[in-house]
Amino acid sequence: MKRFVLALLTLTWLAWSSGARAELVVVVNAENPLSALSSRQLVDLYMGRYNSYPNGESADTTDLPERSQERELFYRMLVGKSAAQVNAYWARLLFTGKSEPPQTVRSPDDVIALVKDNKNAIAYINEADLVDGLKVVYRFEDSQ
Repeated sequence: MKRFVLALLTLTWLAWSSGARAELVVVVNAENPLSALSSRQLVDLYMGRYNSYPNGESADTTDLPERSQERELFYRMLVGKSAAQVNAYWARLLFTGKSEPPQTVRSPDDVIALVKDNKNAIAYINEADLVDGLKVVYRFEDSQ
């Protein structure tokens, strides 16, 4: 039993420590003319108030899977709500037919590939996952 508890505590600590150090950034395709977004503009895009960038170009918002730590952290920092609360918000909007939620992809690698291939895509990732072909347009002040 002690081994189980020790293993559980170790796994919990590892998951917490890696998530706690995650610095989230919002990225677009490097070819996108957008240079930066304000927190208000980001909220408007991810909460379905607008579906285009300030310059009028279409914005294709992207989410990580529902159970991902990054998704939970993103919505907590963006709007102060859990991913479950955001899902409930989207369920109401979908019922009224007013807007479509962000496209959900399976993994951070899929997000990166999608943004690199789509000039209008926007997504959040860990800063450590930045690669050529992506441009940071928003950086959270404190992701911890």
